[in-house]
Amino acid sequence: MTTSALILIGIDLAAALVLSLGLYYRRHHRRDLVVAFLGVNVGVMAVAAVLGTAEVAMGLGLGLFGVLSIIRLRSSEITQREVAYYFAALAIGLLTGLPQTDPWPVAALVALILVVLWAADHPAFLARSRHQVVRLDRAVADEAELRAELETRLGGTVASTTVQELDLVNDTTLVDVRYRVPRGGTRPARGGGFTLGRGTSATTAPALEGARR
Repeated sequence: MTTSALILIGIDLAAALVLSLGLYYRRHHRRDLVVAFLGVNVGVMAVAAVLGTAEVAMGLGLGLFGVLSIIRLRSSEITQREVAYYFAALAIGLLTGLPQTDPWPVAALVALILVVLWAADHPAFLARSRHQVVRLDRAVADEAELRAELETRLGGTVASTTVQELDLVNDTTLVDVRYRVPRGGTRPARGGGFTLGRGTSATTAPALEGARR
């Protein structure tokens, strides 16, 4: 194994630890995905290193990477944010696994991936944006009325709504809403009227509990 290959392996391991522990786990505290990111990264690096030295067809290598890139555990739901971390782990493993005579351009690309992900997933980035699935305790068919009701309840400016269920029999509305809260955050209006999509009573849960997207 060449010196460049050893340097690239070190870069990959360091980047994978920064990605999974320094960025993801520190912010989101999901241990199972840390294991997944590390496993995917090291696995792709090893496969790319073997393909880079073996006499195999390019189509086989691309096909194998395609299979690896769509792996996901269907028993556990992952968000688009976590898909981005998955892809970053894959990309870092592929970059560092392919044989290179000069490892430093690869190190620069890996650093770029980490910096972009750090900035894009920073809590201060689009910090006022919120996303909730809300169930109102009455059926609201009028879009303007629905928007006004949600803005009153959530204490923010509604950007978009998607009605997922309009139940005229039980008199409820299930709506996916994306909205912006004022600077400093706010709380929903007191009193009955709706529940959050996660089953938490809106009378006790602040709007800041909404998942940030």
